[in-house]
Amino acid sequence: MDFYKRVGIVCNAIPEGRAASYGQIALLCGKPRNARQVGYCLNRGRAGKVPAHRVVNSQGYLTGAGSFEHPDMQRMLLEAEGVQVSPDMRVDMGQFGWKNTLEEALALRARFEREGI
Repeated sequence: MDFYKRVGIVCNAIPEGRAASYGQIALLCGKPRNARQVGYCLNRGRAGKVPAHRVVNSQGYLTGAGSFEHPDMQRMLLEAEGVQVSPDMRVDMGQFGWKNTLEEALALRARFEREGI
């Protein structure tokens, strides 16, 4: 299994205007306890070109500022997609969180199996 390839596929599945947590991505990759590894993967660019600005921590805080060219880049990209970011750099996950369906999760799993990852 190539976890980093899975992270890239899952991140590309996050809809525009939504945010997902590191833990949610890890769960969809089949490794529910690997949220930190998702962060490492995105920070180091190991997932390829993905919309990493849509990934926040479990409370909705923007914690990936160091991974972007400018400290406010993640906020600007999210707001450009219609996601509201509070002054304390937090996304309301109830309103803007990606609530993936079981069908989406099964489709991702099937894709991982087809691609042998």
